[in-house]
Amino acid sequence: MDRNPESGAHFFTGIEVEHTPAVGLGTLFVVGVQSVDDIAQHLRGSKHIYFGANMSFPKLSINDSQGWSPWESMVKYFLDLEYLCTLDIPVECAEGLLESGLTEYHNFIPMLSVKLPYIQQLGYNATIKLDDKGFRATNPGVWCHSVHALQDKKVFTPWHHYEEDKEL
Repeated sequence: MDRNPESGAHFFTGIEVEHTPAVGLGTLFVVGVQSVDDIAQHLRGSKHIYFGANMSFPKLSINDSQGWSPWESMVKYFLDLEYLCTLDIPVECAEGLLESGLTEYHNFIPMLSVKLPYIQQLGYNATIKLDDKGFRATNPGVWCHSVHALQDKKVFTPWHHYEEDKEL
């Protein structure tokens, strides 16, 4: 499937290929904010809905209630119907996500997208630190992971796995 954002596709279907609790499930992918009625019409037996597909979630500040509200309403509607729902957001929006209440649902998968171009050129010693917003601000400490170790082939999804999706 052509993933060009200019294609105008708001929905596509396929099998979830990313290594989350929804891997292997028939999935409806939703680009941008769409009406719940339009989403429901396209479900066609899908058990999982992937919101924010094609990097369509904007970088919203924590207090941008106008920006967050339509996304929250759309996702909560389907969480309340017991669908497994993923919301793909830039990692910079994680604190705003916590304000939404979505993470309180057992059937919600927050997908925190960390853009890291040219990852293989960083070298063997590259480290990713899961940090806090300040010293002793909200977490008990920090977690550091070898970038090399995080690139385990068991959790790698090559780009060609995305090509079987069907635009609706």
